[in-house]
Amino acid sequence: MSRLMPKSLAGQMALLVAIALFLAQAINFAMLLRERQAYRYGQVIGPAVTRLVDAGDRLANPTPTPRPRAPRGPGRGAPWNVQLMPANPIAAGQPRREDIEGDIRKAFQDAGIPVGQVIATVQRIDEQHPLPGVSPDRAKRLRQIGGELRVAVELPGKGWLTLRSGWSRAERGLIWQLAAQTLILYIVVLIPLLLAGRRIARPLRTLAQAARGFRPGEGAEPLEERGPSDVRAVIGAYNALSLRVNAMLDEKDRMLGAIGHDLRTPLAALRVRIESVEDDDDRARMADIIDEMNRTLEDILSLARLGRPSEPPTDVDLSALIDAVVEDFRDLDQDVTFEEAPRLRMRMRPGLMRRAVRNLIENAVKYGGGSAEVQLLPGEKSVAIEVADRGPGIPEDKLAAVFDPFTRLETSRNRETGGIGLGLALARAIVRDAGGDIALANRQGGGLTATITLPKT
Repeated sequence: MSRLMPKSLAGQMALLVAIALFLAQAINFAMLLRERQAYRYGQVIGPAVTRLVDAGDRLANPTPTPRPRAPRGPGRGAPWNVQLMPANPIAAGQPRREDIEGDIRKAFQDAGIPVGQVIATVQRIDEQHPLPGVSPDRAKRLRQIGGELRVAVELPGKGWLTLRSGWSRAERGLIWQLAAQTLILYIVVLIPLLLAGRRIARPLRTLAQAARGFRPGEGAEPLEERGPSDVRAVIGAYNALSLRVNAMLDEKDRMLGAIGHDLRTPLAALRVRIESVEDDDDRARMADIIDEMNRTLEDILSLARLGRPSEPPTDVDLSALIDAVVEDFRDLDQDVTFEEAPRLRMRMRPGLMRRAVRNLIENAVKYGGGSAEVQLLPGEKSVAIEVADRGPGIPEDKLAAVFDPFTRLETSRNRETGGIGLGLALARAIVRDAGGDIALANRQGGGLTATITLPKT
């Protein structure tokens, strides 16, 4: 059912109004139909019952008391036809009107006249319907009003009182009339409503598009505040929010720059001072610690600044980028292989993507048995970069947790291998900023595969 609901604001508004109009017209139709039925009862059924009871009374009492003359039938003053017949003239199988039969029987009971069967039917009369024994004028009138009421009342021992009268089939005309009114209402109400809904929804769609494409620091122009007052208020709030977000990020960048400067300066001073240490082993260990602190500081600053990278996107040959990263590891005598792949140009920030691939290869070399296998797998709509190793792998329940910053698995990652648990977090942040994602999976036979998936642009 929800799949049939319109998704747009204008469509939902139009649907609600259409349902409300339909219900209102249905109630109006029920009231008009009831009023029409009451009118017909007063104009047709009431006089017919009076005529039948009057005729039955005359048959039961040869010298009846005078009764008020019954009104004449509907439809241009046509007379009622009440006759006494020896047998029931209404053919069997005709659809019967039990409501009319009940009214006639009650009227005879109130008059104290015993009756047997009471049969009432309404027959449709059209241009092709034969009317034997009916005058041309009456036949024309019956065809105009569309139907005829036929009643037969059994008087025990006397015969059957019969009555035939015109029966207006106005319900069909009423239905068509209300259908036309409903269609006109839909045209008059729904079309302006749809136009108004589109006018309201247009700035909302613009707002949604701007929110989806919001990139801090890009200096996008504020959205034009247009539409109804409520919509203008929402757009104004979005413009103010974007300004506050950019101001907060500017302040964060200034703070990170100050932290980086204040930390790098003493680290550089320490690097100079350790040169005076006479013990070569101590000096080497201290230099390694300073280098690790520099790398950690650089990772933290990179992760914090990722929302506003200074590097602009450019067209890059992804295969050449990966091959260059692999060559860097080969120059360090690391066992890293890369299957040759066709040239594949993509738009990205090459420095950041190079760092993401490097982090994955470093993890594979450090914790995957000292080797890594890299593949580039182009697809129809996306590109996959796989970095696989033959290490111990990661427990299934920890595959998602290792992407959290400062998360390290003690069984496979310890301080001797370096790192503070930011490599995967930084790599995932870089890839997601490029519109892709990273997934980890254990390999059959042992090892881990890290897969970067990037959309083709």
